[in-house]
Amino acid sequence: MLWILRVLRAVLTSVCLFFFAAIMTGSSLLVSTTSAGAARRFTRPVEFDFVNWTVDALGVKLGQAALDSPFYFANPARHELVVDYFHLMNDILTDEYKINLLFTDPSIKDPTTASVNLRAELSKLYTRQRQVAPMAEAILQEQVSATLAELGLTSGGQPIPPVLFHITPPPYNLVISPRGIIQEDAAISLSPDLTVDQQAALEDQVDMGVNVSSLVVPVGGIGSYPTMIERSTSLDWLADTIAHEWTHNWLTQRPLGLNYDSSPQLRTMNETTASIAGSEISKIVLQHYYPELAPNNARQNLSGNLPGRSAQSIFDFRIEMHATRVQVDEYLVEGKITQAETYMVQRRQVFWDNGYPIRKLNQAYFAFYGAYADVPGGAAGEDPVGPAVRALRARSRSLTAFLETIAQMSSFKQLQDALAH
Repeated sequence: MLWILRVLRAVLTSVCLFFFAAIMTGSSLLVSTTSAGAARRFTRPVEFDFVNWTVDALGVKLGQAALDSPFYFANPARHELVVDYFHLMNDILTDEYKINLLFTDPSIKDPTTASVNLRAELSKLYTRQRQVAPMAEAILQEQVSATLAELGLTSGGQPIPPVLFHITPPPYNLVISPRGIIQEDAAISLSPDLTVDQQAALEDQVDMGVNVSSLVVPVGGIGSYPTMIERSTSLDWLADTIAHEWTHNWLTQRPLGLNYDSSPQLRTMNETTASIAGSEISKIVLQHYYPELAPNNARQNLSGNLPGRSAQSIFDFRIEMHATRVQVDEYLVEGKITQAETYMVQRRQVFWDNGYPIRKLNQAYFAFYGAYADVPGGAAGEDPVGPAVRALRARSRSLTAFLETIAQMSSFKQLQDALAH
């Protein structure tokens, strides 16, 4: 009987996979606007191939579903396998960094020869990763699913869509904003293999060819199906991102998610909601399954580790970025685009001097990062949307109640009205 149930579960999961894959690959991961159409003259050769990626990822996920691999391990073994996976990922990223340094160091005349042993070691690590990663992913999927069930975010005991993710280098995101106002007019997914100089060259082409502000940004995850999750050595971050992207897919079945691209306000509502959910869900996952890795809620005061510097003298990124956004908005409201852009160049130098290597600070930077407003301050500036979403969460009796309420909204005014009562 057990094997019959497992086969049925695999079949049902497969049906769900193809159903949601069709939805997500058919949905717009490229915002269709005039700016996007003009920019694609330059981006077409380097755009990300979602179809092939999805087919490959579905093969991995269907294999996991058919084998039901997490249930072959007792809880201690599952815990150890996931922890070992993160140790393995740490070794991989460390070796990749060392090899990159050898090819960057001008004093190394023959980096290919100098890196032979490292590359051989890395090849072995990649082989081990291909063996371990599918099992670690399947275990984390089950643990996040169980947490969602505990929170009441399921239908018939199953999260819809099922929690499915694949750890992979996600595509870069080319964000396009008008120069005269900060808002995301287009987002185009690009190959994850683009080098920094290629990114900068593409931005220059788009900026000059379309007269916009553009920026190629890295992303931690994408709400495709299965969702894409960036490689990481942090289980806390990974669990947060898995839950964040699942929340996007859950919202896609409801008015808030369906209207993601309808306005900048709705995009911020979506991203802030997913960020709040990701943070809360990941904390529960770590507390239940990996308590030794759960972050300490009491934040350490790091100022004592910086001799000769008072707490007041420490550069606060979020405060400084908030002040920068406020000033830029003031310039743009007054129509002073050149002054705003000059100011952002100057402020980027300030961030650089204080240990924050921002490659480019422009309107597109704020359009992208300002939408993630689950924490006060930062790139959102005085945008009222983020604080309103946080206020609704504070007034809600639970995360589930918050999600069920905001998911039914299709305008910022509905959120304002809900807070007014």
